[in-house]
Amino acid sequence: MSQERQSEKVSRAMVVFAHPDDAEFGFGGTVARWVNEGVELVYVVATDGSKGSADPAMSPEQLIALRRQEQRNASDVLGVKDIVFLGYPDGYLEHTLALRKDIARAIRQFRPERLITMAPYRAFTVNSSVNHPDHLAVGDAALAAVYPTARDRLTFPELLAEGLEPYAVREVYVAGTDTPDTWIDITETLDKKIEALHQHTSQIRSPETSDRVRNRARETAQDHDMQYAECFKKFTLG
Repeated sequence: MSQERQSEKVSRAMVVFAHPDDAEFGFGGTVARWVNEGVELVYVVATDGSKGSADPAMSPEQLIALRRQEQRNASDVLGVKDIVFLGYPDGYLEHTLALRKDIARAIRQFRPERLITMAPYRAFTVNSSVNHPDHLAVGDAALAAVYPTARDRLTFPELLAEGLEPYAVREVYVAGTDTPDTWIDITETLDKKIEALHQHTSQIRSPETSDRVRNRARETAQDHDMQYAECFKKFTLG
């Protein structure tokens, strides 16, 4: 168990997640840190966020537009360069070949050396809830898109027809696991994470959210010579 060590120079990174706001809740401090280090970030948002409201006057169409704008606002705070909205229906996400292909398409298009995604299983020792099934689906599909789909020339040849050559991601960071091995110091970017999170005004329902986020980052940093941290299971491929 250790703090993240310097690896080969990384210029591009991708974050693949289920819902608008997942990235800010889960790893916004890491995103902000990498942006500060000169890494270009792209977000891939799998679902349209159309179920995340208890307001009986809110329509799915209104919510989709609202949450897309909230994600854009949050991304601007963190300095994310591009966002890909895949638009799958919120709450119904499955690891289908179509989802895997769409993520592989984004990987081939943006060619990130590093990728963050969500754990494809329920880690009850980590999560304060049972975890959303969309999180599990996007994590599983993203890992399959990284290896072997985006890398292999003969998988989804229609991507080649689109001019998208195979590409191998070098580093994968999985968030929300019960076996983390990499801690990233977000002490200098925690406030930026919280600022970005609060752009999701339709989802932040409690005034204590900032305190909870801060406390969780403090707990994650314990015993790792940091004040605030986010943690991941890291894989270095090929």
